[in-house]
Amino acid sequence: MAQVTFELVSPERLLLSKPVDMVVLPGSEGLFGVLAGHAPLIATLRPGVLDVHENGSVTERIFVGGGFAEVTPDRCVVLAETATPMKDIDREAVAAKVATLSAADPAGALRPIGEDPVPSELDIARAMLAAVDGLPF
Repeated sequence: MAQVTFELVSPERLLLSKPVDMVVLPGSEGLFGVLAGHAPLIATLRPGVLDVHENGSVTERIFVGGGFAEVTPDRCVVLAETATPMKDIDREAVAAKVATLSAADPAGALRPIGEDPVPSELDIARAMLAAVDGLPF
């Protein structure tokens, strides 16, 4: 199977750079997969989970707090606001952050995730908590 070079970049550093079979990204309009030969595009990302596929299975799951993806036929570069491997997320810490931010912004706590074009810190924390719990968001 042909591979696509995948790079994940956060504001701090290059987090991942390697050839992969496919990457599934949380686009602002929904999930989309990138394979070798994909049509060129630039897309906005919503807070959500990015899945890296290698050898027929998901090898890495990374929560991204929004950002952009640039796709060419042989490369996919994600510029993420934040990026955290799912295995490194502390559910209790995220739940506490959601509670604190919800208390500070009660109206924001009632707003559906993704309603605003730029996700707030509360939106990102709520999406992360939903991802950890395996819930749709």
